[in-house]
Amino acid sequence: MTGSEMAKAGLLEQNRLSGANRNTLIAGGIMANTAEIFNFPVPDAAQKEPRVADLDDGYTRIANELLEAVMLAGLTQHQLLVFLAVMRKTYGFNKKLDWVSNEQLSELTGILPHKCSAAKSVLVKRGIFIQSGRNIGINNVVSEWSTLPESGKKNKVYLKEVNLPESGKKSLPKSGKGTYPNQVNTKDKLTKDNIKPYSSENSGESSDLPENDLPVVKADAAIQSGSKWGTAEDLTAAEWMFDMVKTIAPSARKPNFAGWANDIRLMRERDGRNHRDMCVLFRWACQDNFWSGNVLSPAKLRDKWTQLEINRNKQQAGVTVGKPKLDLTNTDWIYGVDL
Repeated sequence: MTGSEMAKAGLLEQNRLSGANRNTLIAGGIMANTAEIFNFPVPDAAQKEPRVADLDDGYTRIANELLEAVMLAGLTQHQLLVFLAVMRKTYGFNKKLDWVSNEQLSELTGILPHKCSAAKSVLVKRGIFIQSGRNIGINNVVSEWSTLPESGKKNKVYLKEVNLPESGKKSLPKSGKGTYPNQVNTKDKLTKDNIKPYSSENSGESSDLPENDLPVVKADAAIQSGSKWGTAEDLTAAEWMFDMVKTIAPSARKPNFAGWANDIRLMRERDGRNHRDMCVLFRWACQDNFWSGNVLSPAKLRDKWTQLEINRNKQQAGVTVGKPKLDLTNTDWIYGVDL
């Protein structure tokens, strides 16, 4: 090997060793900057229970015809959501009208408050919503609803009429040319076995519905709880009677006013009484020594009406029609008698 070759070989070996040292330094640096990772046990995330809608948690009743009218009304998405939100805030609490703010509508629908206000205004103009001051509700007279076409003329929303047989046994035409009903006569009935009924501390008599039929929201109801309801005048009379009860029993518990108003309505509609006569007789009973502890509700007033009226009339007759005084000096009886 010549001198030049030996020099070249030495230079290559030097470069190799230099590279090895450099790699060792780099590796050492990497090792120095690498943190040791410890895997700590992490508890499994708790499984979320599924949310299941249940009638026992509350429900909103709506007439089928009203629901069908909404589907045919051609509402926009915002209008439909606002409609459902108002329905939830009114019918969901057995109310005809209530004050529902734009913020409440926004929370329920996810729509901005000013857009909720705009949708609500359109529904009021179309007659789908009715408004009384700040209170708002659904107009259940669906024949008064109207569309708002581009021309600005209002067109009534007409529902498709379907004539159904009274019983489900009616045979359908065999040929394909006959007309078939759009739906079968199968009314969905919710009974006490599959839904929690409303209860009242007052009389067991409800409004004018069969036992198995759940009530719908009454148009003229100022208060309603299930099938118990009354008008504004019935409620006023109920509150007046409770004030009278508190005069003789200050610690009396607040009653179920829907039940009280319902009993007053039944006296008015079925028994032919008026509010004034009810209140007058109830006041007399509360002030009577015997009846004051026995008649403390409209239901008891209705049950004991005849007895109360008889006793009151006897008492009043005893006060106003007393025994005539005996006048020993009066000789009027002698006139016309021949002696």
